[in-house]
Amino acid sequence: MSTFIRMMAASRKLALFRLPPLPTVGELIKLYNLRAEKQLSQNFLLDLKLTDKIVRQAGSLRDAYVCEVGPGPGGLTRSILNAGAADLLVVEKDTRFIPGLKLLSEAAPGKLRIVHGDILTYRTDRGFPQSISKPWEGDPPNLHIIGNLPFSVSTPLIIKWLENIANRTGPFVYGRTRLTLTFQEEVAERLTASTSSRQRSRLSVMAQYLCTVRSRFTIPGRAFVPKPKVDVGVVHFTPLVQPQIEQPFKMVEKVVKNVFQFRRKHCYRGVEMLFPEACRVDLTQEMLQRADVDPTLRPTELTIPHFRALVDAYAHLCATDPGLFHYDFRDELRAKHVSRKTHSPTDTFVDTSATSLQPC
Repeated sequence: MSTFIRMMAASRKLALFRLPPLPTVGELIKLYNLRAEKQLSQNFLLDLKLTDKIVRQAGSLRDAYVCEVGPGPGGLTRSILNAGAADLLVVEKDTRFIPGLKLLSEAAPGKLRIVHGDILTYRTDRGFPQSISKPWEGDPPNLHIIGNLPFSVSTPLIIKWLENIANRTGPFVYGRTRLTLTFQEEVAERLTASTSSRQRSRLSVMAQYLCTVRSRFTIPGRAFVPKPKVDVGVVHFTPLVQPQIEQPFKMVEKVVKNVFQFRRKHCYRGVEMLFPEACRVDLTQEMLQRADVDPTLRPTELTIPHFRALVDAYAHLCATDPGLFHYDFRDELRAKHVSRKTHSPTDTFVDTSATSLQPC
């Protein structure tokens, strides 16, 4: 009985953990003479009510493992610790914030680990014990990624994580790790945009074919220091058990990117750019017919099933001619430009070596 009572007491103590009195985030900024770097697109969120609200969007963090991206002066870090996280790993690139984070680590013994590094290169697959892993087909692991992302890194970072989801690498070796992140409002709207909406984009399709993506709430720009020119959206991602397009990530990305480069025109215009000029018309027609997609639809009108059919059709053509996947219309344009510059109008010989490796 006494063992049971001790266990209950220890559990209650853990559940009731709160950080001891500490200097406010604002006081730490003054203490360490911290300033938001414009070139790093840093904006501090000092209102702990708002950081608490962001953390609540992740769900219960009781006894959870958490990776926080770019903690900066530590406002969001405090909210995560107060929410009951058992193990918080923060990855911070800016050396100036490390002393303040160490102060938080001392106030929460055994709960906060600090990595001085770049989240774009950090091996999150090595950051947590394998024992927390869950089967992909089961419930998500008790692991969360949370971050108030600098605008400059948010898009490349979410694309990197989406590729990780597709390949079940990085933070997704543990299972369907959930993400709660902030983005410039326009980017948040693109991530969550539905078919035919004005904000529908490449990012919408890439995120939604792999995840359930939900917009949680908007933080007014005036809440940040310094105040950005735009508001900020909080977005929550839960990876799907089964992706809606079952082809390699790079292939999906190539098709979607090409289709959306002419977002105001009919979708066949973007599809055309997947193929060399010599066989462009024929292969575009074959791909669209195989996919059973109306060539006069605008890119924003295409649903995920439309894109699934297009990518499957493109994969079939690439299987027939593997060189197609490596074709980039920009290379063909550059080769033509070089050819025009290096040969005078009187030349009778045209060097086609630059385009000799093209398929078709």
